[in-house]
Amino acid sequence: MNNRISTLARSISFALSVSCCATSAFATPSAAEPEHHFVRLSTFPTFLNTDVDTQSVAEILDTSMDGNTVVYTDGKAEVIGFVDIRDRYRPKPAGIVNLDGEPTSVAVAGHYALAAVNTSLDFVNTGGELVVIDMSSHEIVAKHDLGGQPDSIAVSPDKRYAAIAIENERDEDLGTGEPPQAPAGYVMVVDLEGKPQNWQLTKVDVTGQAPLFPEDPEPEYVSINHKNIAAISLQENNYIVLIDLAKAAVVGGFDAGKVDLDGVDIKEERVIRMDGSLQDIPREPDGVTWISDDLIATANEGDLYGGSRGFSIFDRDGNLQYDSGTELEELVTSAGHYPDKRSENKGNEPENVAHAKIGKDEYLFVGSERSSVIYVYTLDAQHQPKFLQMLPAGVGPEGLALAPYRGLLLVANEVDARDDKIRGSISLYQRLPWASEYPTVVSKAEDDGKPISWGALSGLSVDPSDDDTLYSVSDSFYKTSSIFKLDASQQPAQIVKKIPLRDSMGKLAARYPELVNEDGTAHLDLEGIAVRQGEGFWVASEGRGSVDDEKRPVEFENMLVQVSSDGVIEDIVTLPVSVNQRQHRFGFEGVAVVGDAESETLFVAFQREWVDDPKGLVRIGRYDVSAEKWSFYYYPLDKAESPNGGWVGLSEISYVGRDSFLVLERDNQAGPDAAVKRIYEVWLGGEGKADVAEGTPDFPVLKKYLKRNVMEDLRHTGGLMLEKVEGLTVLKDGTGIILNDNDGVDDSNGGTQLIRIHNLLKQRNW
Repeated sequence: MNNRISTLARSISFALSVSCCATSAFATPSAAEPEHHFVRLSTFPTFLNTDVDTQSVAEILDTSMDGNTVVYTDGKAEVIGFVDIRDRYRPKPAGIVNLDGEPTSVAVAGHYALAAVNTSLDFVNTGGELVVIDMSSHEIVAKHDLGGQPDSIAVSPDKRYAAIAIENERDEDLGTGEPPQAPAGYVMVVDLEGKPQNWQLTKVDVTGQAPLFPEDPEPEYVSINHKNIAAISLQENNYIVLIDLAKAAVVGGFDAGKVDLDGVDIKEERVIRMDGSLQDIPREPDGVTWISDDLIATANEGDLYGGSRGFSIFDRDGNLQYDSGTELEELVTSAGHYPDKRSENKGNEPENVAHAKIGKDEYLFVGSERSSVIYVYTLDAQHQPKFLQMLPAGVGPEGLALAPYRGLLLVANEVDARDDKIRGSISLYQRLPWASEYPTVVSKAEDDGKPISWGALSGLSVDPSDDDTLYSVSDSFYKTSSIFKLDASQQPAQIVKKIPLRDSMGKLAARYPELVNEDGTAHLDLEGIAVRQGEGFWVASEGRGSVDDEKRPVEFENMLVQVSSDGVIEDIVTLPVSVNQRQHRFGFEGVAVVGDAESETLFVAFQREWVDDPKGLVRIGRYDVSAEKWSFYYYPLDKAESPNGGWVGLSEISYVGRDSFLVLERDNQAGPDAAVKRIYEVWLGGEGKADVAEGTPDFPVLKKYLKRNVMEDLRHTGGLMLEKVEGLTVLKDGTGIILNDNDGVDDSNGGTQLIRIHNLLKQRNW
């Protein structure tokens, strides 16, 4: 929503009316008493506490008692970081505390932050310490030897005890990589009475509890209930152990059990097929949380042999009260977040789970490490969960924390890779009486009950006869090239049909048989789509060029492909050989069509300069279909303005009438490094000029006029700036719609933002 800032400003009083209604399972229609949802307000990149060139992450986090300060672990920089969140829209860096090792977890007890720090020399010579930090002065006021490598720490609700899982994790490169490996882990109970220097620590032996590897428990994650009973996950052992903290003694435990999974993707083949089955899969929980004094929820991430791709609820005796089954897999598939490259491992990989009561409502939050989303469930009076919404996160959400009195959810995103356009960050969400703002695109269920699979959308076009119908395409990330039909009358927009491209007429096989799959579908690199007058489409497929790319199986040309309404490839148009030989990696990126089937003219945007093109000038091609004639213009690119360098190129072209076109121009940067995401208008009258046999062409240089800096629209999503804004279309009333490519959830948070820009243009005559 491009008016979101003003709306957010009014949210302080909570006297809002919901301005839109959502009709999918991901949001609730507006009403006189609108249901509350969580909305992402802001994202804090953790390098702001260190340095932009320093790898910096957030892994585990907690909040101060008043909910105004976040404290988090940064294992890469070996610091504890602080963030001032009094202004929830503009979090500010609040300093760091340097440590003598890697912090693995942190929890707040009153005036102190308790950091578990790994000081191990190796997997055998393990060591760790509890570092106590004053929340106000950031001074280290005490240190306590833990004797081994810690993982998780938790503080009891009454602030009397802390429990630390001393994992002493195994060396996965040693032998088979499986337990048992000495030294054995244990749990350290800390009595927080008195001054931090005088706190008493008691070691609790948890060997001999789990049947699988009784001598090597590897305690993982800790949660404490109001009766000061700690639940600790022994992930590799598929076991939960219970410890009475007052007695510093084991008082129970149970096996987390196994599941059968039907209707999940189990092959990493660049096709999402939710038709596989897995039998007797251990849940192997990672994150755990008490949701009452008698019920425990687990995030079943998996490690050695399992991972059930969901979450469960058990009572204290280990009786299963609820299991999500395959629901999380289906939810992320419907939202375009399914990580196909993890299909043979643990799918969406639930990492952590948290519980909170806010107002009259109880919530359960489940973080998916690989899909980079947070699932939000409400809990009824019997603590049975009901799915409420999905929240977009950064890459690799690890830690979850709540500030219930402020209605805030905080999420630590642990992946930081600047070269891959990813920064470690903390996402901040607030519970508001709004309809859900995310996802912006979902898919409906097919006949088998499973959602239409999708992702990596890289082009956008509106149906000329229906502003509520949009079409998009997937790029080469997926093995089967497809066109997606979207019903945009809903919010979120719904993918109602997936149209695989099929080479029934042999047009593609005659040129490139390697690009035809065994089932007759095509594997192209679709980057643009235009709806033809009447029916059918033109799609733009980017050629491979001179740089190797594992996603493209063979070297092939840039192509404009005519496709029927049911996906059959009817014709293929390529550039003259002498022109195509000029390609330097970056090829066709968008296509627009003008005229009806008898007099079509195609316009195609080239992403970057080709050989002999002057620096900063990129081609727009014009193809007269009936005359089979190419001509070209030069489009002047903006200069790269990013502090991280990079390039600027074209992503999309859209016809808006009377020789006028909109062009989407972007840099290849994301987050704080992004600088150029802009829409320009150009006029493409005349035929341009033909290419020359050699040397620098003399194409006419276009004049461009800035219509919109879409970085402002993207900031309204509350996340870090997206890189690949690749889709653009315009409705009859002048509303623009932009769409980003989520890279198939590979080195990406998987988020897809379909954003309407009202009044981008005045009403146009099509």
